[in-house]
Amino acid sequence: MPGAEGKEDTQIRGSIKKKNLPDAETFSQGILSGDIVLLSRAITLVESTLPSHQELAEAILEKCLPHTGKSIRVGITGIPGVGKSTFIESFGNHLIEQGRKIAVLAVDPTSQLSKGSILGDKTRMETLSRKKEAFIRPSPSGDSLGGVARKTRETIFLCEAAGFDTILVETVGVGQSETAVNSMVDLFLLLLIAGAGDELQGIKRGIMEMADLIAITKADGDNTARANRAKAETISAVHFLPAHESGIKTEVRTCSAVTGEGIGEIWTEILNFIEAIQKNGYLDIKRKDQAKHWLYESVQSMLLDDFYSKLGTNIQKAEELVTKGLAGSYQTARRLVKSYKNEE
Repeated sequence: MPGAEGKEDTQIRGSIKKKNLPDAETFSQGILSGDIVLLSRAITLVESTLPSHQELAEAILEKCLPHTGKSIRVGITGIPGVGKSTFIESFGNHLIEQGRKIAVLAVDPTSQLSKGSILGDKTRMETLSRKKEAFIRPSPSGDSLGGVARKTRETIFLCEAAGFDTILVETVGVGQSETAVNSMVDLFLLLLIAGAGDELQGIKRGIMEMADLIAITKADGDNTARANRAKAETISAVHFLPAHESGIKTEVRTCSAVTGEGIGEIWTEILNFIEAIQKNGYLDIKRKDQAKHWLYESVQSMLLDDFYSKLGTNIQKAEELVTKGLAGSYQTARRLVKSYKNEE
């Protein structure tokens, strides 16, 4: 069951290391039938850097792709301390009560020392992780920009093929990953907290413009009045932001993950937004633009990987030249590119 996925992780990775792998057809059929173990193993293949694993993952994705695209994809971000995991647990439980099946792709910051995941979202979402209608996949962010896992988009497709109709992608909330997540979701939800002060929430200025929905969290107890004031201030601020390409006004709501107050209203706002962009055609346009964006991102990634793998020694020599001031960076880069082209 999905809630037990974390306990199976060691066995899953062990079987992959032993090359005890089904073929792409077996994988895809298992995923389409809702086999969570095979789904988890397929995601591990997607995240792997081994060429044989990447080849198998691509074959699995190709077979699953016709069965994707039917979910609601929601990106969720907010500053540290806003309570993203607590919100997602309360929100996810509400969605399950509404008959939804949810996949939570929680992208964790990565330790620069151990390269392992620092945060444990499955531990923090203890109640949700035990639900059979929920699948939680924490992933170390690695070296990708802003802490967004490089293969999150492919993971979304696999989860959709497995029957999850609502995909929640949690960002690290450091101000850079939001753009990448926004390029793979239908709606971007920004969580803010009352009373944190502008010096702490300076990050919000850059991402408020891309937010489709804003929620002020922790609106309970003594903090309720502050949350309502923050809501009024945020609504005022939204008026000065450029209009969304979607043509839909950004709504602002308050909520409490502890009491559940406002959680249902946020889901209603999401459904209203999705219905509106389906009617005006923006959802179709956005998903097509996202597909093109990730096409070119993939091309750039593959070219860079190939470039560095072929010119490893030359790049080291080039670094020495530019750091010692013996050559200009731009001119040296041109020579490296010429060298790379000659090797093709």
